[in-house]
Amino acid sequence: MPQQSTMHFYLNWAKERIEEMDAVLASLETKAGEVQADLKAKAKQLIADLKKQRNEFQATVKKQSETDEAAWGLAKAQLESQWNAFESQFKIYIDTIAKQIPHQQAIFREVAAAQLKAWRVSADMIQSAATKFAAGQRANIDAAVKQMKADASVAEAKLQKLQGESWTALNAALAESRGAFDHANKAAWDTFKRAASPHAG
Repeated sequence: MPQQSTMHFYLNWAKERIEEMDAVLASLETKAGEVQADLKAKAKQLIADLKKQRNEFQATVKKQSETDEAAWGLAKAQLESQWNAFESQFKIYIDTIAKQIPHQQAIFREVAAAQLKAWRVSADMIQSAATKFAAGQRANIDAAVKQMKADASVAEAKLQKLQGESWTALNAALAESRGAFDHANKAAWDTFKRAASPHAG
């Protein structure tokens, strides 16, 4: 069970990134028709590159989903590298194609919504897994889930306050929220792991 909880941490981490990638791509494709004529070819190529990177990331996650914790630990470095490449390519799109604030705001809203969905799904998954424990063991997990949900509410409030900000500020807020999600996700699964350890062996 502890091994499984660590796997859930990695899967939640990866799923959150995939949700963001999908949100970025959906937003870019929705706005593709609004791109200036002289930038359409470049926009199309950047979107194709982003899709390719998302697909590679997703393929790596799928390959890892059946492995053990040690393999996930090694794969996470590769996944982080792929995530960073996606972010770099996306920054090029923002800097060259999506310079208008309304376009950036639309992308921001989509990505923020994807992040918040990942928070909720992860908290629900941990809470559901906790039902397998006796009441005494569940208390700490329930507290961790409650904290995760509280952290999600704080992140949501911060993200909703950002209107009309520069992409740099919006992106920094998304990175902060993503980091908070990673921390909350890890803390919750570590609590789950501790609760499960008496039954591990």
